[in-house]
Amino acid sequence: MQFSRDRILTTHVGSLPRNDALSDLLVKREAGEPYDRAEMDAEMDRAVSHVVEKQIAAGIDIGNDGEQQRVGFQTYVPQRMSGFGGVSKRRRGREFEDFPELVASLARRFPHVSKQQNAPEAQAEIKYLDIKPLENEIARFKRIANGKFTELFMTAPSPGIISSTMLNAYYESHDKYLDAIAREMKNEYQAIAKAGLTLQIDAPDLAMDRTMMYRDLSDSDFVKRVEKHIASINDGIAGIPREQVRLHVCYGNWEGPHIYDVALAKILPAIYQAKVGALSIEFSNPRHAHEYAAFKQHPLPKDMILVPGVIETTNNIVEHPEVVARRIEDAVAAVGDRERVVASTDCGFGTFTNREWVIEPAVWLKLRALREGADLASQRLWGRKVA
Repeated sequence: MQFSRDRILTTHVGSLPRNDALSDLLVKREAGEPYDRAEMDAEMDRAVSHVVEKQIAAGIDIGNDGEQQRVGFQTYVPQRMSGFGGVSKRRRGREFEDFPELVASLARRFPHVSKQQNAPEAQAEIKYLDIKPLENEIARFKRIANGKFTELFMTAPSPGIISSTMLNAYYESHDKYLDAIAREMKNEYQAIAKAGLTLQIDAPDLAMDRTMMYRDLSDSDFVKRVEKHIASINDGIAGIPREQVRLHVCYGNWEGPHIYDVALAKILPAIYQAKVGALSIEFSNPRHAHEYAAFKQHPLPKDMILVPGVIETTNNIVEHPEVVARRIEDAVAAVGDRERVVASTDCGFGTFTNREWVIEPAVWLKLRALREGADLASQRLWGRKVA
């Protein structure tokens, strides 16, 4: 991933809003219902072209396909592997149990979403079947992007978040299941890297799962689980240059209290064990805006870039560029190096099909505010006007 050599570069976490026609097709494909493949291809071309142009217009330097070609950031995986079936009884976050009003609010707001809590489970030996769908995604994005960004990235879920979404009903232990996922997902990780794209590993399991799958553990035992999840990531990305991999860590992309979230300082040393070149961490969530202090206790390794979330992704308020600039400056102060900060969003804007918290016009305004804020910060950090 590129350093911010003469100005603060901008990126985002990955998912962007999908149009209604594409959303319907993606949900049908996920459900195994018949759909028109030619129509799907045309809609994907249209959708990827749309989000690429919108990113460019907003001033994004490091862009992607907006995950337009996937139903969700991790729930697409069973479509590409054998061994999955039935329904996982995934545990909800602690706050969803303590605040039934939150569940009711979500049900009213998002009545028709893709599979999240009811994804299939691993019922047999998992095996990656066909890399062609991913190769098609990469080819479509590269053809449409065609030199428009300074760098291209593509996302793939971590073994850990796959394991806590599509639960284990076959392997003798969770660790053996993790190992199997890492072995099979290596196909995707390697393909993205070989295509010349920066690989982003989406790993909310490293923070969010403290309140979900691992909510009954002590903090110290949760950190041990984080270390195991990191080890599975390292197994999957083995052989890929670390500067070509960035790791996204977040607390779950929903509008909720987040009062049970784990403190960043507790998990940061374990996260540093990842053999990656950049860490994407949310800091605009009001529950976590103070956590730059964690880097005083645990300094960012010299070979890592920080990709801080300086734009919030669960509300329609468009940040003022000055607010964005100050958040970037806080990140630079925490890292101690302006070149090792790339400004980003907290999370995605379209984590799952048909569950978008932010209206599409506000998404592009937020990304534009990201660029304008990065320019303001760059002027102050480099002491000259940014072109």
